[in-house]
Amino acid sequence: MNEQNLKKFEKGVSGNPNGRPKKYVTLLKEQGYKLAEINDTIQAMLSMDLDELKEVWQNPKATILEKTIANAMRKSLEKGSLYSIETLLSRVYGKPKETADVNQTVSGEIKITLDLGE
Repeated sequence: MNEQNLKKFEKGVSGNPNGRPKKYVTLLKEQGYKLAEINDTIQAMLSMDLDELKEVWQNPKATILEKTIANAMRKSLEKGSLYSIETLLSRVYGKPKETADVNQTVSGEIKITLDLGE
């Protein structure tokens, strides 16, 4: 490992002072939107085509909720990433049921003592 690339941090000072960026829905809830309003808006906007999303983004009367969702969808499309779309879909429709295979091997000894009354 090249020690020149390592950054030294002062004790008690975070290397990431702003923390992880908040997700879209968390930010929107902080702005006073109710979860039902967010879900209805997401659901409606997920059915829009690109021209309709562009109209929302360019509309000066569009709410911050609509603009934020339109921007998230646009960025996902530009990057070829499903992250924002997946987040929006799971927010509205819930996550699909996940399953996990669990295999466990148990080994050991069992000792039995019989008292035959002798």
